Amino acid sequence: MLRYALPAIAAAAFSQPALADVEIISEGPVIALSITETVNQAPDIANLSAGVTTLEPTAVGAMQANARQMERVIERLERLGIDRDDIQTSGINLNAEYRWEGPENRQIFNGYRVMNRVSVTLREIDRAGEVLDALVAAGATDIGGIGWAVEDDSAAREQARSAAFATGMERARAYAQMAGYGNVRLLEVSEVVGPGRPMVMTEQIVVTAAARADVQTPVRPGQVQSGVTVTFTYEMTR
Repeated sequence: MLRYALPAIAAAAFSQPALADVEIISEGPVIALSITETVNQAPDIANLSAGVTTLEPTAVGAMQANARQMERVIERLERLGIDRDDIQTSGINLNAEYRWEGPENRQIFNGYRVMNRVSVTLREIDRAGEVLDALVAAGATDIGGIGWAVEDDSAAREQARSAAFATGMERARAYAQMAGYGNVRLLEVSEVVGPGRPMVMTEQIVVTAAARADVQTPVRPGQVQSGVTVTFTYEMTR
């Protein structure tokens, strides 16, 4: 005889005493399975990242030059109709830069380098190529990748959840029959949900003169996955 102590769920938001653990007794041997199911779907959000890098003799000069250039980038995004809430500064760095020259490998001050990055949530994903080109034209010096996501993937997760439940039951019954039992009884279920907005990122792209050519950057969203991993515990029954 096997005993399982399953913790009851207590609602912390209410001032109620926690419920006692629930003990489930298994008379027969048990099967533990972990099932992962995913559902492919077309994305409806593109996540873009762009940056501006400047190098100047002084720290103040580098910050000011970078600010002017990044302001043009942000203004261009807003003129494209992107909501301010979908534009977020994701990083600003200021560092002194040096180079080494000569047989003595002398350290020579090169200037101050500033890197400023913004992340953009684009809800009209068919405009991704247009927006990337506009970022570069406005002064972005690098594109840090593009990611695809689904804003609300609850329906896809529910589909994956149902598939995981069916797969788990089918597999458990198969194991039970191999062991000489006729059926199974579900004892416990636990679930792990993947990221709420699954993303497929591309590698970083450094802007070159070719990227400024009069050709729109081709972008293909493909599909993204939503999924769940469910762990089941079954008792083998006669």
